[in-house]
Amino acid sequence: MSQRVPMTPRGYQLLKERLDHIKKVERPQNIEDIETARAHGDLSENAEYKYAKNRQSELEAQIRYCESRLGAAQVISPGSLSGERVVFGATVELADLDTDEEFIYMIVGEDEADLKDKMLSITSPIARGLIAKEIGEEVVIETPKGSRRLEILDVWFTNDLPGDEKPDDID
Repeated sequence: MSQRVPMTPRGYQLLKERLDHIKKVERPQNIEDIETARAHGDLSENAEYKYAKNRQSELEAQIRYCESRLGAAQVISPGSLSGERVVFGATVELADLDTDEEFIYMIVGEDEADLKDKMLSITSPIARGLIAKEIGEEVVIETPKGSRRLEILDVWFTNDLPGDEKPDDID
């Protein structure tokens, strides 16, 4: 049996939308590109044809990837969780003990991670270092940029995307 892939409902929906877009928009466009390139004649020296065929392989690989991930999905709704321990789906308020900087991240699946939206992949060094830790704990996490000393200031669970501040109704 394949390994389960944790993702939020949002991540599952985004992956479904990506798959749908590839199948309904990108793949038909690629088929059209192949036919157009074929109409230009000699395929052995036709760069447009070679590019379109390579793109076809890429699209089919993306389809297989999305279908595999969706089939192995373990959808976890953060809003249904609670507690003071960091787990998948938690939104975590952290303080960097070396810089006094504070920041908020939500721990999500690999396919939905996006640092600009404060969505941290469960497989990232920081998320792995935070898992199973509780409010008030200090952790030292090895990252590609070196060691970081972090303190967990708060943990909460919501289906909303993390913002710059903790929502007022969460305590």
